[in-house]
Amino acid sequence: MLRLARRHLKTCPHRSLAYRRCRCPVWIFGTREGRRVRKSLETTSWERGEELLLKLISDERSVPMSVANAAARWFADAEARKLRPESLKKYGQTRDEITRHFGKLQLKAVTADDLRRMREEWDLSPLTTRKRLEIVRSFFNFCVASNWIAINPARAIKPPVVKQTPTLPFTDAEWRDILIGLDGYCDLHPTVPEKTRKQLRALMLLMRHSGLRISDAVGLKKGRIDTQGRLFLYQAKTGQPVMVPLPKTVLDALNEADYGTSYYFWNGSSDLRTPVTIWQKRMKAIFRFAKVPDGHSHRLRDTFAVDLLNRGASVEDVAMLLGNTPMIVQKHYSPWVRSRQQKLEEFVKRTWA
Repeated sequence: MLRLARRHLKTCPHRSLAYRRCRCPVWIFGTREGRRVRKSLETTSWERGEELLLKLISDERSVPMSVANAAARWFADAEARKLRPESLKKYGQTRDEITRHFGKLQLKAVTADDLRRMREEWDLSPLTTRKRLEIVRSFFNFCVASNWIAINPARAIKPPVVKQTPTLPFTDAEWRDILIGLDGYCDLHPTVPEKTRKQLRALMLLMRHSGLRISDAVGLKKGRIDTQGRLFLYQAKTGQPVMVPLPKTVLDALNEADYGTSYYFWNGSSDLRTPVTIWQKRMKAIFRFAKVPDGHSHRLRDTFAVDLLNRGASVEDVAMLLGNTPMIVQKHYSPWVRSRQQKLEEFVKRTWA
């Protein structure tokens, strides 16, 4: 940090650097980029010294930022915000791509047409293209907020049209077939130990009745379930814990899957992505046996959310349990939000009689 001070002459009776009322030369003191700075501004006017100092700071900040440096700063900020590993992976891919295309350019030199040319190389589905473009926009929004550029060139890029298919929960019949498949898992795979069958059953029941993502469920520590059978989800911004009670069937299944380690479904030492992939493959075998060809682990979370909405829970409450915003819940579960609204209207109409 730089500051002004007078460097008093031998003939000046004052010696304090903080004293301004004499006419001794004005100097700059402090540090810049980790180096000690002591420099004369060649003026005795304090007002002129302030002008020169402001100009020096302004000139430093106006040094053009390269795309490579900006991308590195953006990714470092994402890491500092403690984003989820899955999000950081996508941010890292976008950082690498932007650096590969424009790394040697100054940030201000990147145009909307440059970004269109980059997008033309993407061999992605419309939905994935839309999400990738959102991350690119996030990068340039970060640059605008940092005062490195004035406008976001990615805002001029129109996203592809995506036909949103509604999130589908498991039906009651499908869930019954899935439970039957869990009971017969060892018959399907005779070489699989009984321990694995119990863990798989506990994992799927946990996800169905808690709304956890599979990565969060596989990495669940035992200490997150209290003596009342409530699962700690996360700490809300108000400082209060967000918890969800688990039914006895889930607690019993977890107790059967307890083999004396700190985790139910993971050893805690390997990369979490490895056991997540393994458990996903096992779930797919169950879904095939239950004749649910489009079954996947995330539908357990969807079933949890839709069941709450159909039973009268508010969008805000469901969003809190899922760790999402009400807008996200409204977007992904809109058909069931509408059905809930219709039920409320029917209740109101009954009061008219």
